[in-house]
Amino acid sequence: MHFEGEAYRDLGWAKIDVGRPARTGTAEAVYAAGKTPEQVVGALAALREAHPARVAVATRCDAACVEAVRAAFGPEVLVESGVCAVGAFPAAEAGPLAVVCAGTSDLPVAREAEVVALANGIDARLVADVGVAGLHRLLDKVGELREAACVIVVAGMDGALPSVVAGLVSAPVVAVPTSVGYGAAFGGLAPLLTMLNSCSPGVSVVNIDNGFGAAMSAARILGVKAER
Repeated sequence: MHFEGEAYRDLGWAKIDVGRPARTGTAEAVYAAGKTPEQVVGALAALREAHPARVAVATRCDAACVEAVRAAFGPEVLVESGVCAVGAFPAAEAGPLAVVCAGTSDLPVAREAEVVALANGIDARLVADVGVAGLHRLLDKVGELREAACVIVVAGMDGALPSVVAGLVSAPVVAVPTSVGYGAAFGGLAPLLTMLNSCSPGVSVVNIDNGFGAAMSAARILGVKAER
């Protein structure tokens, strides 16, 4: 199969998929876990060189990786909850997307989803700390949630929040289980099973702690297509 333009950039140790925006409309991202800081910097540089007008994103960056990225790219870098974004974020072309998280312990995963969505030209709006243990907090935000074209819901422990949200809004709901919780949460397995067994229709579920995957699912749902 032939693709127009450069399909990937061979760095020797990796083949960076610089052709993804042309094929799918969504940005390539660097998964930093398991890579050296130098490898992450090299991959981000390749993405920036191939698409100067796009923001380049690396997820799951540790402190050493963040330090290396900041040293390499300077003031161009935004760091948020283990995500390094290099370059200016694009103007929103889709949305709004509501990113809802149950508790503040779930915020890192929710922030990952938010930043990745923003990098893909989605108008993402965070609604934090509205878990089912204090349902009145969520009910105060129902009007805002009903304005969203898609909703990402991030929750750990019992994982009940996506079912509640999906019963209140008409938009597609992407549920993200987190590894937050005591022993019987089994590192996110309990909320994952709760979400998979949701009695509210229209709930799709991504992997545990996968804020990135949730944002990319939302991009597909919202029809993000533009190549910048």
